[in-house]
Amino acid sequence: MKRTPPAPLSVWRTLNLDEFLLGVPHYPEHVDESYWQRDAQRIAAAGFNVVRLGEFAWHLMEPREGVFDFSLFDRAIDVLASEGVKTIFCTPTATPPRWLTASYPEVLRVDERGRTATHGSRQHADTNSPVYRMHSRRITEALARQYAGNPNVIGWQTDNELNTTASTSYSEASEREFRRYLHDRYETIDKLNLAWGGNFWALAYDSFDQITIPRKDNPGFVAPGHMQDYHRFLAHATAAFQHDQVEILRGANPEWFIFHNLGRLEDVDLRGQFGQDLDFLGFDIYPMLYDEMRRAGGHPATQALHLDVCRAYSGNFIVPEQASGFGSQPGFSTMTPEPGEMRRMALSSVARGADGLLFFRWRPAHFGAEIYWMGIIDHDDVPRRRYQEAKQFAEDIDRIKKDLLGTTVRMNVAIAGADFDNQEAYRTYPMGMPSPLEDGMLLHRYCYSKGIACGFIHPEDDLSRIKVLYVPHWVMWKPEWNENVEAFVRNGGTLIVGAMTGTRDENNHIPTDLAPGPGLSKLCGVRVEEFGRVAEPGADGLFGLHGTEFGFHNPAKRLPSSSASRRHRFTLGNREHEAAHLYELLALDDDVEVLGQWSNRFASGRAAVTSRKVGKGRACYVGTYLTEPLVEGLVDHVLGADVQPLVPDLPPAVEVVLREAEDRKLLFLLNCDAEPVEVTSLPAGIDLLSGKPVNGGLALGPYGCAVLRVHL
Repeated sequence: MKRTPPAPLSVWRTLNLDEFLLGVPHYPEHVDESYWQRDAQRIAAAGFNVVRLGEFAWHLMEPREGVFDFSLFDRAIDVLASEGVKTIFCTPTATPPRWLTASYPEVLRVDERGRTATHGSRQHADTNSPVYRMHSRRITEALARQYAGNPNVIGWQTDNELNTTASTSYSEASEREFRRYLHDRYETIDKLNLAWGGNFWALAYDSFDQITIPRKDNPGFVAPGHMQDYHRFLAHATAAFQHDQVEILRGANPEWFIFHNLGRLEDVDLRGQFGQDLDFLGFDIYPMLYDEMRRAGGHPATQALHLDVCRAYSGNFIVPEQASGFGSQPGFSTMTPEPGEMRRMALSSVARGADGLLFFRWRPAHFGAEIYWMGIIDHDDVPRRRYQEAKQFAEDIDRIKKDLLGTTVRMNVAIAGADFDNQEAYRTYPMGMPSPLEDGMLLHRYCYSKGIACGFIHPEDDLSRIKVLYVPHWVMWKPEWNENVEAFVRNGGTLIVGAMTGTRDENNHIPTDLAPGPGLSKLCGVRVEEFGRVAEPGADGLFGLHGTEFGFHNPAKRLPSSSASRRHRFTLGNREHEAAHLYELLALDDDVEVLGQWSNRFASGRAAVTSRKVGKGRACYVGTYLTEPLVEGLVDHVLGADVQPLVPDLPPAVEVVLREAEDRKLLFLLNCDAEPVEVTSLPAGIDLLSGKPVNGGLALGPYGCAVLRVHL
């Protein structure tokens, strides 16, 4: 396997490996050694080329402080290698051994209520602790020395799903490190007071030593700047913790690739040092882990959204953990993939940017907090349908990998994403409004259902490859993005800017320039003179919203309000729409075209949706939040030819994605339903999975898949 230096982070980046990583996380320490050879033989027979080892086994590698014993893993690596299977090793720092937490209790995480974590789970150590960082460096150095010359260890995963169990800590060590971070960032306490708005509510400090970690509702709301900087600090500290390990591993063997497996995107700035340190990123994909009732389109649409959000940070990625079956921990359980569905979900991951995939896990555990989390083989050591599907998927990859590697995912419609500051700025001051991701997912969901090439992109990336850019109320619009976005519009692109964009600066202050700020105001030809809250369509009052995983939100406590009768409506084309969450009143430049007007109450006759020609393209502004009907209206009256589906007349249950390079195009067609379906109006090509020519139509069985090499 050949590794080349990684390209800069971008949604268009491909992996820097010349082989598709395919395999399983494997835990030889969970079974008797008599199983190992048979496991290795069956892993190889399935068509896998790698396993992932060691992420939770620090206690075996260092049973006593300073006493290292890698013999178990030495033997396991050799057994796997005897069958041609290489190893990705992990730094085991998600689960420190008991001797460490007993001897150095100051390394334990402290929660918001002041409770010190106890030993007995994972991620209970505080990665901000200098003592814990020292011990994590020690075990990483020992591992690097042990395997630097072992040709069967080809790469590394740092830790395991950093910040997934917990990202915050309120320990004394965290507070000290937070103050040090703030001192480095602001240099003087006066600069910090200015940034945090110290003259509001007497929030000014006399020295950095007075600053504490912010706690929500203790008793009231925290200054937005204080909260934003705390989460910036957590991301900085997470990157520093990983950087220690990366430096050690790179120094031991520069040929190793290094990645991390993200679970939740919590307090990790993937476009910052964290992502820049790595060869590529890994994202763990469990489509059935999420509440399907809250996600229109069910788990296929949710998986697509998750993958597209992740790809915006890094470009192509690997999936170090891909769901293979029923999963559970004591507090939850998932749905179970039906026959054929495991393979379909894996091919969906590949279609949307995965250049490597490991099914979680090889065999299920017989003890611990995941005893019902199924693997490729069953508890009785018998390989059944999941093994056969994994083997079929390996055969699929073998047929397509030559054409697949080096391709990127087509996007015609792109939603602004992958910006840590905007994600956190929303959380500091949500006002009961949807998050940018919640707003953008309405457009993504529409495109997914229609087979339109859609994804997420950062404004600093190459925009020339997309046709539409939607900005979902990014409150912190940074001036350095203006030039790239204006060039995109002048060269023929369509920009749509959502309400509330550009309403704050990087300190969460409101600028004196009217939103959306000098650059976007000039580009769109609009300035927001007034804004106000409206009830959600169909609601009888305003709702407060509380944050949950991945930036999605649930309605919570109903707030007393008489605003249910104050509905704001606007026309777009020949249809009247009900505004969602917010209205804005716009002042327009002379060359701005009004596409939609407010149609009732005091706003009647004022512009709600606008368009301004700029060069070969146009910049549009929408003075409210998206709804499903509004998305359809924008498609009909603004986007038009820019949002044609990849395949006309696509059946509802079929997912379609295009991966492409300059010399080839691969059209993925994935039946997400248990019923067979016929796809028509297809371009001529070859189905690489079956080897059969396709011209016009194709039958897909239950959860059936095809990958067409086509000319479009």
